[in-house]
Amino acid sequence: MSNDRKTPTMADIARVMGVSPMTVSRAFKADSLVSPQTRQAILKAAEELGYVFDSTASNLRSQKSGFVAVTIPSINNANFADTVGGLSDTLSKRDMQILLGYTDYDVEEEERLIEQLLRRKPQAIVVTGGRHTERARRLLQTVAIPVIETWDIPTDPIGHYVGFSNTAVMRDMVDHFVALGCRRIAFIGGDVERDSRGSERRLGFIAAMEAHGLDASRLIAAGSPPISMREGANAMAKLIELYPDTEAVVCVSDLAAYGALTECRRLGIPVPERFSVGGFGNYEIGEVCVPTLTTINVFAREIGERTAALILDILDGKQGADVRISPELIARDSSR
Repeated sequence: MSNDRKTPTMADIARVMGVSPMTVSRAFKADSLVSPQTRQAILKAAEELGYVFDSTASNLRSQKSGFVAVTIPSINNANFADTVGGLSDTLSKRDMQILLGYTDYDVEEEERLIEQLLRRKPQAIVVTGGRHTERARRLLQTVAIPVIETWDIPTDPIGHYVGFSNTAVMRDMVDHFVALGCRRIAFIGGDVERDSRGSERRLGFIAAMEAHGLDASRLIAAGSPPISMREGANAMAKLIELYPDTEAVVCVSDLAAYGALTECRRLGIPVPERFSVGGFGNYEIGEVCVPTLTTINVFAREIGERTAALILDILDGKQGADVRISPELIARDSSR
């Protein structure tokens, strides 16, 4: 059966309203010169006709694509999801959207995505972390748009950053365990080559332990990032096998820490009476597990919100400033 329906156009709305197509076009723009009453009437007519505004031609004329490119290392990580949510919600208030790329903790894949995303002419680009391939850095250094690195404080920023020191933040967790009387403390993390932020947390753990004059050699590799609960549990079993006198463990993420907690329960190790566990990221699971999980809140959603605000400031011609997030330790029942 043939489809005789015709897609409505601006000209159709103009005929219904008795105005020019140019007036209809202006009514669809946020900076419209059309009166509010006329604009509302035009939008209502468009709704009734089933018209959907195509911003492509308008964007081409204004040289504004209306979107921000974003790369993240994982799509199933609650922290990165919160960051993307904060970024998207803040940008949407200015009718801007995000175009998301998933790197899987692979800098070569990040390079490929950056090139592809830049071809689409975003108004800004947001990348996760401060470690990139040389070519990716060159690509980002040569574009005339805001470049924001997040979740890190890069040693050599490309543009601006919104983040925190993954190295320094580990000091708070180690200090917490030491204050509780723990001396034999271990670290569970992932592949240091693929996860630069996890690698920095590992280095932060080592530096904090050495600052206390303690042995920092109890380092357990749990696998390739992102570390799952299963891998956290396996790493905990390995830790107990290798270092049965360990008193506490710092985990690279809350998911790894939850896995460690469950393995302690399986092995009959009481937490926190015999063993203390700390995570990272303040995942929701840490608030509801038994015992509740000591963790570090990095304010993941705020990273996204502050990144979006910085982008909008720069696009508005304001002087953008880097943002340092201040993570905080949340002491819960998993530590004595």
